Amino acid sequence: MSTAHVFIGTSLDGFIAKPDGDIVWLLERSDPAEDHGYMAFIADKDAVVMGRGTYEKVLTFDVWPYQLPVVVLSRQLADTSVPEHLQGKVRFSRQTPEQLMEQLAAENLQRIYVDGGQLIQSFLRAGLVHEMILSTMPVLIGEGRRLFGDVNQDMDWRLLSSQSFPSGLVQSRYQFKS
Repeated sequence: MSTAHVFIGTSLDGFIAKPDGDIVWLLERSDPAEDHGYMAFIADKDAVVMGRGTYEKVLTFDVWPYQLPVVVLSRQLADTSVPEHLQGKVRFSRQTPEQLMEQLAAENLQRIYVDGGQLIQSFLRAGLVHEMILSTMPVLIGEGRRLFGDVNQDMDWRLLSSQSFPSGLVQSRYQFKS
């Protein structure tokens, strides 16, 4: 069975992006000298699943940052072609999170990095997220896109570790209590 894992940064007030999707506030406050564990996190993942908004944001980067296969869950993109420079690296799907996780398991892809606010919310509502690493930046941005939306029931998580960094970032690792 495949498991879903989250690694994401938030503001103190729980936002992952400004209302327009801007994450400059996050990038400006990240200290490149600090190792926040992303490379260790991604090292044991088999694939990345992201939403359309995250995919479109990543397309603005100078280089495609993923060596792993990427699935973009998007009804809007599902019937479009993957750009030529991403052929063999990215595929589009309109499956539900449950259907996709079953397919990835059948492909022997076990540990899945899930990225993107709305997508993370849908994976949480479906009870598919096994672990979350939340990096909280010491900034209030006042409004934006929330990491957590409505959930259909209480979800209990166990804190596995918490670490603070000289920049003020606090990172907490949680595992779903099943």
